[in-house]
Amino acid sequence: MGCVGSSRTKGDETVRKIRKPKPWRHSEPITRAQLLKMREEFWDTAPHYGGKKEIWDALHAAAEAEIGLAQTIVNSAGIIVQSADLTVCYDERGAKYDLPQYVLSEPTNLTGEN
Repeated sequence: MGCVGSSRTKGDETVRKIRKPKPWRHSEPITRAQLLKMREEFWDTAPHYGGKKEIWDALHAAAEAEIGLAQTIVNSAGIIVQSADLTVCYDERGAKYDLPQYVLSEPTNLTGEN
């Protein structure tokens, strides 16, 4: 994502202000049930790809929270936000956490069908 969020300094590090993800389209229209299944599968498997479970748990909570609470969760967990929409983050040890758009927001082509 090319857009950079505003930031403020916290000690020696910069804290990036997070923002809602930009609108996006899935490759084909999907239902809410399909989206929820994709999200569940991601969060169930994400910790197995590296990083700390506590950071994955914090990112999961932040992804499902409103933006102000998400900012607090990210800051409290010591997560370094590379992309303001949370798609790329790091922990304090430098482990990278990539979040797909579908866990952060709904696609513009979400259908009402089941």
